[in-house]
Amino acid sequence: MKKSYDYIIIGGGSAGSVLGSRLSEDKDKSVLVLEAGRSDYAWDLFIQMPAALMFPSGNRFYDWKYETEGEPHMGGRKVAHARGKVLGGSSSINGMIYQRGNPMDYEGWGAPEGMETWKFANCLPYFKKLEKTFGADKSDQYRGHNGPIKLRRGPATNPLFQAFFNAGVQAGFNKTPDVNGFRQEGFGPFDSQIHNGRRVSASLAYLRPAMKRKNLTVQTRAFVTEINYEGRKATGVTFKKNGKKHTVGAGEVILSGGAFNTPQLLQLSGIGDSEHLNSLGIETRVHLPGVGENFEDHLEVYVQHASSKPVSEQPSLNKFKMPFIGLQWIFGRKGPAASNHFEGGGFVRSNDTVEYPNLMFHFLPLAVRYDGQKADAKHGFQVHIGPMYSNSRGSLKIKSKDPFVKPKIRFNYLSTKEDEQEWIEAIKVARNILTQPALAPYNDGEISPGPSVQTDEEILDWVKKDAETALHPSCSAKMGPASDPMAVVDPETMKVHGMENLRVVDASAMPRTTNGNIHSPVLMLAEKAADIIRGKKPLEPEEIDYYKHGVHPKDAGIMK
Repeated sequence: MKKSYDYIIIGGGSAGSVLGSRLSEDKDKSVLVLEAGRSDYAWDLFIQMPAALMFPSGNRFYDWKYETEGEPHMGGRKVAHARGKVLGGSSSINGMIYQRGNPMDYEGWGAPEGMETWKFANCLPYFKKLEKTFGADKSDQYRGHNGPIKLRRGPATNPLFQAFFNAGVQAGFNKTPDVNGFRQEGFGPFDSQIHNGRRVSASLAYLRPAMKRKNLTVQTRAFVTEINYEGRKATGVTFKKNGKKHTVGAGEVILSGGAFNTPQLLQLSGIGDSEHLNSLGIETRVHLPGVGENFEDHLEVYVQHASSKPVSEQPSLNKFKMPFIGLQWIFGRKGPAASNHFEGGGFVRSNDTVEYPNLMFHFLPLAVRYDGQKADAKHGFQVHIGPMYSNSRGSLKIKSKDPFVKPKIRFNYLSTKEDEQEWIEAIKVARNILTQPALAPYNDGEISPGPSVQTDEEILDWVKKDAETALHPSCSAKMGPASDPMAVVDPETMKVHGMENLRVVDASAMPRTTNGNIHSPVLMLAEKAADIIRGKKPLEPEEIDYYKHGVHPKDAGIMK
C-alpha cells in the first residue's frame, strides 16, 4: 500500500464499488478503497445464492447489526437494521430487487433552485449506463442494455403471481410490462440483480473486474477511525486493521459508508451541529446542522395468506429439503435457490388525491419473514406493503468520540397523523387486492394480521407491533444548495459544504427517498457523481415521456 493516493474511498459498498471502478478508469489516478467488512468470497453461498438472503441478516459475520433507539411511536420497540459487513456492502446481503423509483421522484429532486441537474432527464442516462436488462427489447429507449448490472425480468411464472396481478386489475388498478419503464404504476414482473442463478452485487459487477488494474487498491477489514485535515481541507484518513493504526494521505477523500456511517464519521470529524458536537467535547470544524438529520426509511409489514392449492414455494423452506435445493443450485444454478422469489409486485396510489404511486407491493409465493420465520401453513403467499413517502423524519447522532461506538439512531416511524392515515389505507388496499376473485382459488384465509384486526385503531396497533424496516435508510447528509440550512452536500460537486477535498457519494446524499428499493438510485447517484469527480462532461439529458396519472390514457402502458 502506498503512502498517498489521489482518491481514498471510505466504504466498499454499493456506491464505493461504483466509484472504485469508475475513478480507476483514469490510469493516471491512484485509488484506494477501504472497506471495514471482510471480502465477499466467491465460495460463500450465503452471499452468492439468491434464496439464501435470509441467512446473512442478523448474523455478525455478514451484518453490522444496527438497531434504532426505542421508537417512541411504536411502543418503544427497537427496530433492527441489517447493513452489509462485507465487500459490496448491503448489495451483498439485500433482496436483489432493482427499482429505479418513479420519474416524479427525480423531478422532485431537481425542483429546488440549484438542484436542476438531478431531474429525471439528467438521471435517466445514468440509469441506462449501469443496466444490462435481459427481457427488454434492444430498441427500448427507457432501459439500458450494455451496463455492468445484469438484470433478470421476473420470470413470475408461478400461478400465484399471475393471480395476484389479475387481482390488482380486479381491484381497479392496472398491469404494467415494466415498472422501470414508461409506466411504474400498476402490477407486473420485477427486475432483480440475478444472472445465471447468482447474485449480482455492486462488488461483483463493478469492483472485482476493476481490481485487475494496477492503480486500484482495495483493503478489507480496514475500519476508518478519522479523517485527517489541514484546517478545512481533507488530507487523508486513519484506519485500523489487524489491531494496528495506519495513516494514508489523499488528494481527495470520498465518504461512501452509507446512510449510517457517513454522518457518523462526519460528526466524529467535527462536521455537524455544533451544539451536539461541543457537548461531546468535539471541536466544531464546520457547523452543518443537517448532518444526521432529515433521516428517511421505508417501513413495511407482511400480509400473509394460506394457500388452498399446493402451488407455493413454501415446501422449499423445509429444512430437510434445503440440502437438496442447495446441491441443485451448486451444480446447476437452478431451482428455488436461484431466485430471490421477489419476482413481481406493483405500485399504486392509495387514493385518488395522490399524484403518483405512494404504495409498493412485493409479492412472494410463500409466507416467511426476513429472519426465516415461516408461517404455520403447508402452502402460503404474502405481500410486503408499506408507504413510500412518509413525512416522519428521524435522526442519527453519535454518542461518543469513540468511532467504534454505534450512534443513536431514531427514525420516528408513525410520528405524524398523515403517516398513520397512509398506513391504514395501505392495509385496506392490500386486503382488497388479496380478496379479489382471481386469488379466490388459492386463498385459504388471512394468517397475518388475521381476522381479529379490522378497525383503524387495530390496524395501527398491529403495524406498531409487527412492522419492520424495508432497509432503505437515506437522506442523512442530503444534497442541496448552500442556501438550504439543512443541506450537507453540494449537488454540483458532491463536496461537503464548507470543506475542501471532501465529498459524499452514497444514500445519505439523497435529498428525498424514492418510490421503491433504493439500491438502484444509489448506483445511479454514484455513476453520475463519478463523472462529476472526474471532471467529465455529464451524459446528455434524455427528455422522454413517462406516465402521469390524469394526463395519459387510462390504459397507457398496460400489459396485454
